Amino acid sequence: MIHDYLKESDIGGILNSPAFIITRAPFRVSFAGGGTDFSSYYERDFGAVCSTAIDKYVYVMINSNRPILHQGIDDPGRHRIRLSYSTTEYVQHPDELSHPIVRESLKFLGIDTPMDIATMADVPAGTGLGSSGTFTVALLHALHLVKGEHPDPPQLAEEAAHVEMNLLFRPVGKQDHYAAAFGGLNSFRFDPDGSVEVSAVASADLATNKLFPFLMLVYTGQSRDSGTVLSEQRDNIEVRLEHLNNIRSHAVEISGLLNDRFSIQKFGDVLHGTWMQKKELATNITNSDIDYWYDIAIKSGALGGKICGAGGGGFLLLVVEPKYRSQVKEALQSLDELPIGYEPLGSRALL
Repeated sequence: MIHDYLKESDIGGILNSPAFIITRAPFRVSFAGGGTDFSSYYERDFGAVCSTAIDKYVYVMINSNRPILHQGIDDPGRHRIRLSYSTTEYVQHPDELSHPIVRESLKFLGIDTPMDIATMADVPAGTGLGSSGTFTVALLHALHLVKGEHPDPPQLAEEAAHVEMNLLFRPVGKQDHYAAAFGGLNSFRFDPDGSVEVSAVASADLATNKLFPFLMLVYTGQSRDSGTVLSEQRDNIEVRLEHLNNIRSHAVEISGLLNDRFSIQKFGDVLHGTWMQKKELATNITNSDIDYWYDIAIKSGALGGKICGAGGGGFLLLVVEPKYRSQVKEALQSLDELPIGYEPLGSRALL
């Protein structure tokens, strides 16, 4: 990605500049509780999510020491802010940016100085691993560093949630922002007053050696706009309270399972149960393809699983004993597997 917007000869000097910053935040896999992190649910009682950070990341790079060169009216050097993602934007002020998260984050932190911003990710957006929340956390972290500030995980998580929920009015909950900011394998409790309690529920040894060897993440090849799925899910909260209460209880149960007496069979059973409940939250969470792949995986030896994120496509998470892994892979040979590992750390500065 650096090569996409800088000449090779520029890289050495910029990387040695204190004004060049790289941050990294991890994607997450949510086991149970999704939907109970909406304020319209947890303000009634409380919400609960159990999730883990994985070793796949969003990266944000900022060079805040770029000179403005006035060589010609169409020269990109005339522009104060250069933003590179799937496209490149050249603007004079943050409010001219088309990218909503970058625009609102710059305005929220009161930053209006010349800079280059570039981003890259290990997996595509719209695949159920919390990409927009993860990106917002990594971006805010980098922008705070530009200001000489060092925010802690709670501040990063709350600010990222604020940008998406209150400034952009997106139909999202808080879980993605907290997972990216904190890292690790955690239980999140969302209280009615808006506060969030974060509890680590598994040691690195358990996560690495007893859980992750049984996890398979396969890509359905179907991407979707999570906003469409989540909007219906949010609008259905009133009539789906029983399902959401069950999903919340599954999150609490999974958190309790992650101890020295950990049973992968029980873990798979609970994950299967939460998937059966999750499918009832909205009409577009699953489809005939997803149901087919899931059923084939179960018949081939998977103990349970669920679609990641809002649903409607993206990654399918499966719990599979090693002795059945080849059978499940063969049954799902049309789908690509994404190998994943445990990530104990949240958003961090790499440079």
